[in-house]
Amino acid sequence: MRPLVATVDLTALRHNYLLAKQCAPERKAFAVVKANAYGHGAREAVTALRDIADGFAVACLEEAEEVRGGAPDARILLLEGCFEPAEYLRAAELGLDIAVQDQRQADWLLAADLARPLNVWLKLDSGMHRLGFSVDGLRDCYARLKGALQVAELNLISHFACADERGHPLTEAQLERYGELLSLEFDNCSLANSAAVLTLPQAHMAWIRPGIMLYGATPFAELSAKELGLKPVMTLTGALIAIRELQAGESVGYGASWVAQRTSRIGTVSCGYADGYPRTAPSGTSVVIRGQRVPLAGRVSMDMLAVDLTDLPQAQLGDEVELWGAEMPIDELAQACGTIGYELLTKVTGRVPRRYIGG
Repeated sequence: MRPLVATVDLTALRHNYLLAKQCAPERKAFAVVKANAYGHGAREAVTALRDIADGFAVACLEEAEEVRGGAPDARILLLEGCFEPAEYLRAAELGLDIAVQDQRQADWLLAADLARPLNVWLKLDSGMHRLGFSVDGLRDCYARLKGALQVAELNLISHFACADERGHPLTEAQLERYGELLSLEFDNCSLANSAAVLTLPQAHMAWIRPGIMLYGATPFAELSAKELGLKPVMTLTGALIAIRELQAGESVGYGASWVAQRTSRIGTVSCGYADGYPRTAPSGTSVVIRGQRVPLAGRVSMDMLAVDLTDLPQAQLGDEVELWGAEMPIDELAQACGTIGYELLTKVTGRVPRRYIGG
């Protein structure tokens, strides 16, 4: 078997969920498990969390079906709502909470003959300008849905655009827009994503929605996961599958972009961009072998990458290589590549086996 595995620590996942709850005492928390639990495996994540989680949040009905299979009694929130009228019937069968983000979705809901009423979350566009009603539009929709046969709870939800940039003026503006609706009688409200859970207590409404923090990565550029008390959940490890000696002036990899400045020892690692390791990782980016950081040498290939072992003479064929994890934080790698940890985690491809520990 090719020596590459993503080890998922379910005990760390539970720790991070409970940390979110500690940040917002007395509040309930939807664990966001969309995008296959950010690449970690939705079925396994839900199984690990179902005895402590108040609910789960997903992007679409197909994801909700999978979560319902692992958590028969949990609240499950469809963050983008239903994409066609027939989905409301299935949402009612599954007992989902649904977002309603525009007039079309509201019309579909009011026209639906449902087996049971749904918990509805009216989505306010408070400044993200992605989905949701204006303040006035939401007031109108509230009046239409209040007391409708298809509606059980009538709730309010919105999403921060800049909560990861502490002190950003848009966050205060978004809170003010939310405040304009407080005269309406909502059963529940939810504003706080991971960044707001961690640093914006005034946004902790009845429900919080921790996402990236569950998986042990930070939403902030200037605050590390470790500083926030988060534990990394996924460790991506390959192995050294070849080692060779190069003379000064010889190159490594596609484009011959890395050239040895001295007699060098180069290792080949069983991981590439087809596995989800970013091709944009520049030479010099660290991986960890035998507890020591060594730098990438040259371009990342589809199935392999090269590292400079010259300063780690004890490295041998078969040695484990941590691409990211406890010793090489995923957020550090993401920053080096000009992206965020979310993207790297969700891009770990299906050919990388997941191994689950803890729970």
